[in-house]
Amino acid sequence: MKFLFDLDGTVTQQETLPIIAHHFGAEADMAQLTEQAVSGVVPYEQSLRNRVMMLRDCSVREVAQLLASVPLYEKIYQFISEHKTMCAVVTSNLDCWCSSLIQRLGCQGFCSQTITCDDKVVEIGSIIKKELIVDCFKEQGETVVFIGDGHNDLQAMQHAHIAIAAGLSGPPAPSLIPIAHHIAKDQQSLYNTLISLIVD
Repeated sequence: MKFLFDLDGTVTQQETLPIIAHHFGAEADMAQLTEQAVSGVVPYEQSLRNRVMMLRDCSVREVAQLLASVPLYEKIYQFISEHKTMCAVVTSNLDCWCSSLIQRLGCQGFCSQTITCDDKVVEIGSIIKKELIVDCFKEQGETVVFIGDGHNDLQAMQHAHIAIAAGLSGPPAPSLIPIAHHIAKDQQSLYNTLISLIVD
C-alpha cells in the first residue's frame, strides 16, 4: 500500500506559496491567485506559473530554509514518520523550494521541476501531473491511497484506489466530495482513517 499526500494544507498547516509571499512582501496578490487555483476558477498550471513568476527573484536558498520550518499537522507528520516507506508527498510546488521540507518529513517526494541560476528560479521545467505518480505506483502493484484537499488533486484522487478528501485547513474543494471514499474533517480523524486502512 502507498499513501500519497498532497503537501499544502494537507501535511502543512498553511499553503506554502502564501508563506513565501508574506516573507517577501507580496501576500496580497498571492492570496488572490492561490484562492483562484484552489477553487478551480483559473487553470491550476497557469495559476502556478503566475505565482512562481511573482516570486522568481526570491532567493531559492532562503525559500528552502523558510519552508523547512513550516508548521506541520502533528498527527499527519506522526503517521508519515511511523510509515515512511509507505508514504510519499506529491506536490505541484517546486523541487528547489521543497527539498528541505521533504527531507524533514523523511519520505519520498515528487515535485514540479525547475531550472535555477544564481540562486533564482529561471523557469519551471515541468509541472508535475499527480495522477501520473498514482499510475506509476499502481503499475508497481501498490494499492494507492491519495489524500488531498484542493481541486488540483481531483485527477490523482480519481486514479487512486482510495481517495481521501482532507478538510484540515478548511473544507475540501467541492469537486472532491463526490469522488472521495472518505472525508476527514480534522487531523485526528484523518490519522484514524489512515491507520484503519493499514489494519484492514
